[in-house]
Amino acid sequence: MRTDNHSRTWAISLFVALYVLCLTFSGFAAEFKVSRVVDGDTIKVRAASGEITIRLVGIDAPEESHKKREPGQPFSQQSTKNLAGMVLNKSVSIKEYGHDRYGRTLAEVFLDGKNINLEMVDAGFAEVYRGDPALGQDLAPYWKAEEQARAAKRGMWVQGSKYLSPREWRKTQRG
Repeated sequence: MRTDNHSRTWAISLFVALYVLCLTFSGFAAEFKVSRVVDGDTIKVRAASGEITIRLVGIDAPEESHKKREPGQPFSQQSTKNLAGMVLNKSVSIKEYGHDRYGRTLAEVFLDGKNINLEMVDAGFAEVYRGDPALGQDLAPYWKAEEQARAAKRGMWVQGSKYLSPREWRKTQRG
């Protein structure tokens, strides 16, 4: 009898461990409430363990200034407001792609089944991230959305030849 209980306990423990492992690797998490929009590609969400910073993976939004009394990159405030209008104080789900060097969770954010990262690109308030892509993320829809937003001159693309990517703008601010 002792062996049966021990085997049953072991089997249940193994099942629970595998189930949790599957949830972890599926990339999808439970619903989180967005507590703050930091900028056009970063949000904070409330979780049971506290507040989590989410970096919207696959996109790069115009940069806010880190210096007082400086406006930041053109369209940075509009980008932040657009993202806030979509997700602030709402429950979202995320598909996680790991963490960046700053410890932020890299994720695609979904609201009512809609990919918010992709919506930011489509609206012209973010471009496709030009660095190394996240492992497993399909950027094809992002490139298509960026091409369409550019052609329609939506959001930041209205600047035409004066447009400077967030990556290039950051380089000009390091001096």
